[in-house]
Amino acid sequence: MSFADKVLAVNNDLPIRTELPVHSGKVRSVYWLTEVDSRRLIKEKGYNVAEDTPLAIMVISDRMSAFDCIWKGEGNMRGVPGKGAALNAISNHWFKLFKDSGLADSHILDIPHPFVWIVQKARPVMIEAICRQYITGSMWRAYSKGEREFCGIQLPDGLEKDQKLPERLITPSTKGILKGIPGVPEVDDVNITRADLEANHESFNFQKPEDIDRYEVLLKEGFDVISEALGKLDQIFVDTKFEFGYVTDAHGQDKLIYMDEVGTPDSSRIWDGAAYRAGKVVENSKEGFRQQLLNYFPDPDVLLNKDRMAERQALAKDNELPQSIMMDVSRTYLNIAERITGEPIQLSDNPKAEIVTILKDEYGLID
Repeated sequence: MSFADKVLAVNNDLPIRTELPVHSGKVRSVYWLTEVDSRRLIKEKGYNVAEDTPLAIMVISDRMSAFDCIWKGEGNMRGVPGKGAALNAISNHWFKLFKDSGLADSHILDIPHPFVWIVQKARPVMIEAICRQYITGSMWRAYSKGEREFCGIQLPDGLEKDQKLPERLITPSTKGILKGIPGVPEVDDVNITRADLEANHESFNFQKPEDIDRYEVLLKEGFDVISEALGKLDQIFVDTKFEFGYVTDAHGQDKLIYMDEVGTPDSSRIWDGAAYRAGKVVENSKEGFRQQLLNYFPDPDVLLNKDRMAERQALAKDNELPQSIMMDVSRTYLNIAERITGEPIQLSDNPKAEIVTILKDEYGLID
């Protein structure tokens, strides 16, 4: 069996009973269950949610996204072997650690298969909550061109690339295109300040102004739990993106929870500690793949310049990357997942068939 056969690239065609169209993101597909199935599972499985909460099956894939495009490899590789299983295993590990540490809940209610989450519908806060401990990536590029203010925070002169910041920074950006907010451009993923959030908390989907403090606490708590655990593995938690939303529990209480994935190589930068102390950055995250893309194509500006998105999409569509690049990513993701979880990641020969069997036999979601 070839590597390409082991990749789960298409994840929006499972025969799960739904009433709504399947929503396919860059990496995950979401199947909203029927009201009857949602209520039945809540009762059968004893999930701590209101009895009328909509539930969804979230299926991860092995697709490789970077610079807002999906990339493929030679030999019909439509993704990276092991990537989806590694991402889910890492997120599941951190969410369990959050629970053990008394942190807030997540939207995940059940994990039927390494590629699958059963999630509750949440009302998302419309920000990408970003926390940074080091100056690198887009922040360094802007800093090196003379910018000193980031999301309303003033940075001192004299910082060097990849150095630890004087303090851990919270630098949120918009999630999606938000309209009608004074001073906030109507484009996706634009930096915002805490003052923007305070002045327009309802536009960002915060229920009350105090929840801005609450999300910052959750972000810092989650960051610290992961950073400390990675530190014990001599890995550095450089920066990360969290997402938050509101749910209602079985007692009718609204609460702010963690959404999406946390602390994964897709949503975070993770550096090898020993290499960093020796003056070298070794990426154990998607950033390594981004750097390979920047070095692989003759005009890296296409990947960095949002005004050239059409050219960038053509680049991703028309090019098959060397298999060696895709397998480098596979090794990076599987290695860091195994270090974090302490267990080998089991790769399935046919994850789709396994998912269908489990959802049919154990959850009654497939006819």
